[in-house]
Amino acid sequence: MQWEVVIGLETHTQLTTQSKIFSGASTRFGAEPNTQASPVDLALPGVLPVLNRGAVERAIQLGLAVGATIAPQSIFARKNYFYPDLPKGYQISQFATPVVQGGSLSFYVEKDGKPELKTVRLTRAHLEEDAGKSLHDAYQGMTGIDLNRAGTPLLEIVTEPDMRSAAEAVAYAKTLHALVTWLGICDGNMQEGSFRCDLNVSVRPVGQKEYGTRCELKNLNSFRFMEDAINVEIRRQIELIEDGGTVVQQTRLYDPDRKETRPMRSKEDSQDYRYFPDPDLPPLVISADWIARVKAAMPELPTAMRQRFIDDFGLSEYDASVLTQSKAMANYFEAVVAIVGKEQAKVSANWLMGDVSSTINREGGDIAGAPVSAAQLALLLQRIADGTISNKIAKEVFAAMWEAKSDKSTLADDIIEAKGLKQISDSGALEAIIDEVLAANAKSVEEFRAGKEKAFNALIGQAMKATKGKANPAQLTELLKKKLSS
Repeated sequence: MQWEVVIGLETHTQLTTQSKIFSGASTRFGAEPNTQASPVDLALPGVLPVLNRGAVERAIQLGLAVGATIAPQSIFARKNYFYPDLPKGYQISQFATPVVQGGSLSFYVEKDGKPELKTVRLTRAHLEEDAGKSLHDAYQGMTGIDLNRAGTPLLEIVTEPDMRSAAEAVAYAKTLHALVTWLGICDGNMQEGSFRCDLNVSVRPVGQKEYGTRCELKNLNSFRFMEDAINVEIRRQIELIEDGGTVVQQTRLYDPDRKETRPMRSKEDSQDYRYFPDPDLPPLVISADWIARVKAAMPELPTAMRQRFIDDFGLSEYDASVLTQSKAMANYFEAVVAIVGKEQAKVSANWLMGDVSSTINREGGDIAGAPVSAAQLALLLQRIADGTISNKIAKEVFAAMWEAKSDKSTLADDIIEAKGLKQISDSGALEAIIDEVLAANAKSVEEFRAGKEKAFNALIGQAMKATKGKANPAQLTELLKKKLSS
């Protein structure tokens, strides 16, 4: 049987406010346990929550960025459940009327070896408070409770079940991660829990309209684990159904060591939480003027910058999309183009998407911490443009620049000079080399004159070998053609 995968995501983004969503306690990460939990966070008798304006404004920013509707009036509700790290016995969240409604996010995902544009619809994004944290085996085999996170502001972003593969889900998560960090509403630190994705995964026979029973995968702290967990869960569900079993709706954890998912608890539905409006919080009213002020203070959005790169630099939609995946990458590209000029924009983009990105992926890190600065890369590209070095030699120079991590002043000119990599562009010198190659490869000359084009490439290869790759390729090709036609 052919199966179709259905995936939806719920992403908890911790907002970059200095204080919590309903109290003045600090949100700083890494403090000693229970040193940043105020009476409001601890739900002591008589305390009342006060909404953090900064958290609301960050929610508005997200809504504007994804083309959503900002609710003029939204309601906070109590989500009731009992767990040791939840002091109130309920979580303040939003249910029936969230602050952000609808919207979408588009991104490219590779399909059959080609990039394909995918759009995922967003259901909602709502404000809520985080719970505390259980520290298992914290003391002599017992579990400790750290309430520092209790009350930390979260914006939970929920998608429609629009994704059909692990690759699509990861591409969506990476795009959302890039957007919230671009806006500055979340620091995106997955290891610290600032960006957490829960995945709802189900399968159904191809052609079936009804969704299959879903399972939720929680506590995934990296994109790699996310992809692995989805693929493992997909296989588990398909094998279970094909063996005559049924999928049970539940929350599951992924074990990366065993490459398996295992049940954590049965999956609750909304009615299990007994939502009702929080009597301590009035409706959140957001005026059009407030939205306009937030919009005016926002940075240029990735979508707008993407279109500007297309219009100003003549880049393809795909290239512009890749370059605007992060603000650091976009800023790096613009810094390079500011030096080399618009006519070198496509070359600059190719280098960033090629050698620069592949080196970063191989060694880890990000473009913001790259040992080769935008100015250094621009100088390298200028040396290709003025014929000092070939594109092939430039890759060798770039690798040397990258390896000189401790020496930020290392420039392309220094390496070209030190290693003797300057391109041979002297016509007389090249003609002498060509004469030697033709004399030593008479058979290839005869084959070329007999109409075999491959023989020409063989002669070019021999000439490049004789110059140790330093010959100007365009000039060498032109001179060789003249010699062969004479």
